[in-house]
Amino acid sequence: MSSSASSDSSVAPPQPPSATSGTLHHVAPVSAFEVTTSTTSSNLLLWIGGLTDTYHSVNYVYKLAQSLPPTWSLAQTNLSSAGNGFGIASLSQDVNEISSLVAHFKDTGKQKVVIMGHSTGCQDSMHYFASEDKRGDRAQVDGVILQAPVSDREAMVKDMDEKEYENACKTAEQWCKDAKGEHILPLNLTVSMFGRNPITARRWVALACDGGEDDYFSSDLPDQKLQTTFGKINKPLLILFGEEDEYVPDHVDRKALVSKWIPFVKGKVDEQSKELLGGASHNLNGDPEEVADELVKRVGKFLDTV
Repeated sequence: MSSSASSDSSVAPPQPPSATSGTLHHVAPVSAFEVTTSTTSSNLLLWIGGLTDTYHSVNYVYKLAQSLPPTWSLAQTNLSSAGNGFGIASLSQDVNEISSLVAHFKDTGKQKVVIMGHSTGCQDSMHYFASEDKRGDRAQVDGVILQAPVSDREAMVKDMDEKEYENACKTAEQWCKDAKGEHILPLNLTVSMFGRNPITARRWVALACDGGEDDYFSSDLPDQKLQTTFGKINKPLLILFGEEDEYVPDHVDRKALVSKWIPFVKGKVDEQSKELLGGASHNLNGDPEEVADELVKRVGKFLDTV
């Protein structure tokens, strides 16, 4: 989900101006900003944001960057889907762009690269492992972190009027059947969820409809589906699921959901994954300092084992 896409009145106010020193890596058509640290790093944590996220939209990223183990640095991606671009993008496009960044960092000397998804960045991270590598050039990563792996579909059902949701899904699915999947949906169908951001019929189906391309974390997915998603992760995994994530419906048992996912993973799942991130909202903006401190501690401990 987006850090700010919902029309919920509880959305945090705009953040004040800020600045961070680092290196901007441009790998056309995308970029990644590597935060300057006090040590020279040989490994990289590549952070991938959610819908509407851009540089500095999620506060904990820069605290995390300054608190990683000595051999690690952090770079935040800026994909074509960042900001308002998500509605005409796709997970497959994101994965190709992420792969180009991973390859760049490895080519320029990084020994290990771990990808860390936040929100819909978690769907990107899952797609990195679960989808077919049609081009045959997907760069290998050395681990994955999922922070706020929340179902877009369930969040949208939770936040939208039932009839509005059903009408939008019905229209989008019909447009896709009519070969109009790349057409932008009428604003009256999408404004309650995504404001004035343009979104294609294809992307709406991917995000909102049962079985869509983005539907990796819904609580009602059967085991056979999880076998083809979590069952494809063959690298070390850390899950950071927020105890107070506002996009998770009340009926979902968060801890039980994570426990349901873990047995399918082929790689080693960090034991810290079994405990929810106490007091954590979706992106931690505005949360007590100790919540971000706990996230930083868990990530550092995980990276020490990769």
